[in-house]
Amino acid sequence: MSQSTAMQRVVIDNVSPAVDGGRFPIKRIVGESVLVSADIFADGHDELDVLLLHRSTTADEWTETPMSLDVNDRWYGAFDLETIGHYEYSIIAWVDPFKSWATKLTKRVGAGQDTTVDLEIGANILEESSSRATGDDAIRLLQLASALRMDGHSREEAETAALGDECATLASAYADRTNATTCDVAFGVTVDRRRALFSSWYEMFPRSCSPTPGAHGTLRDCEARLPYVAELGFNVLYLPPIHPVGLTARKGSNNSVTSAQGDPGTPWAIGSAEGGHKSIHPELGTLADFRHLLEAAGSYGIEIALDIALQCSPDHPYVTKHPDWFHWRPDGTVQYAENPPKKYQDIYPLEFDTDDWPALWQELKSIFEFWIDQGVRIFRVDNPHTKPFAFWEWLIVSLKAKHPDLIFLAEAFTRPRVMQRLAKLGFSQSYTYFTWRRSKWELVEYATELTTTDVSEYFRPNFWPNTPDILMDYLQEGGTPSFKARLVLAATLSSNFGIYGPAFELCVNTPREEGSEEYLNSEKYEIKHWDLQSPDSIRDVVARVNTIRAAHPALQRTNNLTIHEIENDQLIAYSKIDEQTNDLILTVVNIDPWHTQSGWIRTDFGALGIDQGTQFTVRDLLNGNTYTWRGMHNFIELNPNEMPAHIFEVVVPTLEKNT
Repeated sequence: MSQSTAMQRVVIDNVSPAVDGGRFPIKRIVGESVLVSADIFADGHDELDVLLLHRSTTADEWTETPMSLDVNDRWYGAFDLETIGHYEYSIIAWVDPFKSWATKLTKRVGAGQDTTVDLEIGANILEESSSRATGDDAIRLLQLASALRMDGHSREEAETAALGDECATLASAYADRTNATTCDVAFGVTVDRRRALFSSWYEMFPRSCSPTPGAHGTLRDCEARLPYVAELGFNVLYLPPIHPVGLTARKGSNNSVTSAQGDPGTPWAIGSAEGGHKSIHPELGTLADFRHLLEAAGSYGIEIALDIALQCSPDHPYVTKHPDWFHWRPDGTVQYAENPPKKYQDIYPLEFDTDDWPALWQELKSIFEFWIDQGVRIFRVDNPHTKPFAFWEWLIVSLKAKHPDLIFLAEAFTRPRVMQRLAKLGFSQSYTYFTWRRSKWELVEYATELTTTDVSEYFRPNFWPNTPDILMDYLQEGGTPSFKARLVLAATLSSNFGIYGPAFELCVNTPREEGSEEYLNSEKYEIKHWDLQSPDSIRDVVARVNTIRAAHPALQRTNNLTIHEIENDQLIAYSKIDEQTNDLILTVVNIDPWHTQSGWIRTDFGALGIDQGTQFTVRDLLNGNTYTWRGMHNFIELNPNEMPAHIFEVVVPTLEKNT
């Protein structure tokens, strides 16, 4: 043990927030604050000085903010995040001789004891501090030391000066930090723009946007669909891969291993003679068309999210130019993708174990850079869990160092630890198990895990009721009420949510076969012509829910969730509050799509002054109906054939709105 370590009396332990002891950064949004706490203590009874150190990684110097002692040696401090990018924070603490001396002096003065020697000790401490000060502060410390020695001052005046704020402030500012303890690591903060926290995604296949049935849609057709997407209230339009589709082993309808003349194949079988990941399918249009789409979408407040699937069709130029980037079998064929029992004969996975991995990594990075140069700032990444963790950490960190406004959504429906690791490595948002959580206890347990455990520091959930790959059994069985219920759950439990449309708002729920999550006549393998004006569409409900989300800050966060008791297992109730605006939203959902359900809800709003005698108003934002409630227990009844949910704005007399 070194001498400097031996003289460090202060212990700094259990720093929070921290992900894996500081190995990975926490996630926050620009404009937020980070509240840091830690157990900080020393031997004996001396007083401590504790400072929170923080800075943007673009800054050279640390900013120091005093931390405050709460109870049981737990200290707290906070700092603001003013720009997107990366911040770091740490803690420094030391035994403060002057504070320790002042505490003892206070007791002696209170007991009426002689303080002559004590004042001399304090004067010596101030004198020593002056040697580390400069300018007026150095002069003032010497003047205060003189006052403590009663040079021209009475004892009472000396004691008053000794215990005043000026002495404590100057002594602390120029304390001897030689034996201070500093955290072993600098804890990181990834600071994203607001859309990483609050977004509404709409997935749409451009090739199905043609106004002519059976015709291959174009990017211009996709652009013509923008008013519809905007009307639904979505701010992110996610496009499956828009690249050339391979011909070899092209899949036919319903994932048939043989395709018929005119079958378009799946967009995820990327690459042909027309190009690869940096090219656009010729039938969709040109790069100029894509840039025009980006600009047009922006005029509606919509961002385009592009799907990056790091895989190739057998016809991709990479296969011939870089054969060592693929896994070759003993029979001379390339191993195609499999996820038993599913087989993807039209897709070749990349071989990340290749000896040529540096070139592979750089080329894959250049794909993202190409589309970034076109103006894309949001990427949905297909199956990231099948690529090395080290690759993603390198890629995301390097890309965001130059473009901190990038957002990455991880499409990884896999084991929890793997999904969490990807989030730690830098993915801004993550798909979740919400898609399969259908019972009340499953939903409550999962939402609680995501919002109240350490996972909430780095894992931002994005809830999807459906995807082109997943038509869950609940939607197959429950008809229109089940779509409405899942919409409300996804959009109000999580501040990030998305739907695969128009299949969702048209309530498409026919599986390929019994027990399958695949759609019959899936859009993945054929061009669809959607009747957007169908009387069966729930587009008005989708638009209303998104309007509510946009108007209410309480729904624009995820980790402010409170679950409320309700006696019926088919009813789930929860609330969210935005403390800055005092916006309070209570959501109740009937998860039984067949029967009317009722029960007594216990709204635990005690902190807001609601007790058994308080009368307050709730307004259903879905239909405009207003109800007067009293106290904590109130009756709820929901008919799924009318509307399976309430989204209540709670108006409490003691809770004024701040705008």
